[in-house]
Amino acid sequence: MTLHLTKVAVGCASVEALASRHAARAANEGVAYCLTRFMPKQAADLAGGSLFWIIKHTLVARQAIIGLDMVETDWGTKCRIALATAPVAVLATPRRAHQGWRYLAASDAPRDMAAGDADVAAMPATMVRELAALWLV
Repeated sequence: MTLHLTKVAVGCASVEALASRHAARAANEGVAYCLTRFMPKQAADLAGGSLFWIIKHTLVARQAIIGLDMVETDWGTKCRIALATAPVAVLATPRRAHQGWRYLAASDAPRDMAAGDADVAAMPATMVRELAALWLV
């Protein structure tokens, strides 16, 4: 069973800010990644999964998980989650903020934006959040 993770994109006000952060990290260090304090206990189930990003209390994008490993940093040993460089937009889904990461079952994951969803992608982010809060998109 494939699992996904959810994580708050701290310091990112938009998907574009997240994308530029990860593109810069990939250009400098060869891989886009995020650091967490601990290795997920269900790491084996994350193979083929994605990391879904929460921005402003909404799941808005995902990045495929390439791998997990432990690395030594200036702040001690951390779990590095290697990610595909570019985030993929998903249908906005309301989600409460949390610390660290949480598991997300594949059946509960929002679907990717499709070509037919172009009208939603063209809407202002605030409007999409309000419509998602009302479960209309």
